[in-house]
Amino acid sequence: MRGKFSTLSICALVSILLLAGCTTTTKSATTEVSKAEDKTLIISLGPDLMTWDIHNHTTTTTEAIHVNVFDYLLMRDKAGEIQPHLAKEWKRIDDMTVEFKLNEGIKFHNGEDLTAEDVKFTLERVAKDDTLRSHGDYDTIKEVKILDDLTFQIITTEPDPMLLSRISRQASGILPKDYIEENGWDHFENNPVGSGPLKFVEWKRDNQVVLEPNPDYFGKKVTNVDQVIFRAIPEDSTRVAELLSGNIDIVANVPPSDWERVKGSDNSQIVNGPSNRNYMIFLRTQEGWPTSDVKVREAMDYAIDDQAIVDNLLNGGGTPSLSRVNPGDIGAQEELYGKYNYDVTKAKQLLAEAGYEDGLTIELSGPTGRYIQDREVMQLIAGMLEEAGIKTDMNLMKWEPFVELREQQKFKDGYLIALGSSFFDAGQSLNYYGTDRASSINGYSNPEVDQLLNDAETSMDESARIEMYQRVQDIANDEKPILPLFQIDQYFGVSKSIEYETRMDELIYIPDITNK
Repeated sequence: MRGKFSTLSICALVSILLLAGCTTTTKSATTEVSKAEDKTLIISLGPDLMTWDIHNHTTTTTEAIHVNVFDYLLMRDKAGEIQPHLAKEWKRIDDMTVEFKLNEGIKFHNGEDLTAEDVKFTLERVAKDDTLRSHGDYDTIKEVKILDDLTFQIITTEPDPMLLSRISRQASGILPKDYIEENGWDHFENNPVGSGPLKFVEWKRDNQVVLEPNPDYFGKKVTNVDQVIFRAIPEDSTRVAELLSGNIDIVANVPPSDWERVKGSDNSQIVNGPSNRNYMIFLRTQEGWPTSDVKVREAMDYAIDDQAIVDNLLNGGGTPSLSRVNPGDIGAQEELYGKYNYDVTKAKQLLAEAGYEDGLTIELSGPTGRYIQDREVMQLIAGMLEEAGIKTDMNLMKWEPFVELREQQKFKDGYLIALGSSFFDAGQSLNYYGTDRASSINGYSNPEVDQLLNDAETSMDESARIEMYQRVQDIANDEKPILPLFQIDQYFGVSKSIEYETRMDELIYIPDITNK
């Protein structure tokens, strides 16, 4: 039975949200760079770069810059298939050893040769230092064994079916060992050196990152521009205004309210495509929080009309799902995709059964300016929850303070976030349900889930892994420590003077961007 909130109430609330969004003032004069008639490509993804330490962040908008400065051993193509990159070939020696051969003649931006020593330095750092934010994705690496300057083996502590995915994404960009050891990390973070298609020029915090082409790049060179600038502009309306005025070439997360304006302009277009990112709500399961009761979590799930959010705020640019593992990812439980729960009457009944027949109040945190319509999504969810008897205190904040609050576990009942899956594998997506990982997030623990995840993590039998991951998703759907909401599409505003295609992994790889 559908509740009343999906009709007049949603329309009224969406109208208020859209009107509120239109009152934001645009300040093109706040930035230092204007789009001149030079060969400069200017991009705004929203948030600023978080750090130049590739191992100490887990943010795609930061990696979208890093990928142009640091090279991976392997790299996914636009179709999502893993291809050779720094490593031209590889072979599996046994279940815990893979041997790689580097391309010859690859140099870092400072002229030093890139060798197996740099690979060892890079991967063993993130694998062994548990203070780094990306450590958990690389702690299966036991050792990088050097055979010669161009040949090495990655040896894992146990069979690792996701190893190739690990070294083709975030935190696996190869770093210059000698440069860092001679100058120190502080110097490196202010003067980063990689081997990628672009070289570092400057970073003005909360403003812009400036890069320039690497003429000695071993791969596909950037020849159509002299400079690439990533500008930090968290406000949607400001990004769009800068695009329409010709000051920016590519902007991310164009809200639906601006799509027609962009499409109707003389100089801009909308470029869209799917992503592997899902909106979801993480909820406390520890004793002492109302959300520790599964009936409260289930009530929240039934109170939120996922399809109405997609239709009204994203203009259909998303797909409701009861799992964050999307079709195409290894281990996807496709029976949960395209489905959602919505029944306000049932939500109220569940609250009453949990002892909250008079309702309750919770606090949800969330970022603003990071994901498409993130503020509006939170506001609409709060309205839906209130219709079922759950009052929501919203704690909206910019991306960096939100990341700190999340990592320091200072959020209260829960938080809204949209997470991607860079490995395209349920092993990464479902890691949040394991007791070890959840202990620092929301306290969820289920022995059967732990056993399934542990077994799947070391199984080299893909069909067996898929079955185990699908079972985990079924259990998670019953217990709801996390509420998956919907997979989102990507919407970029792009100058008509360039050719640009979205990637499922959301990277902005400059060599693939061409002039018309």
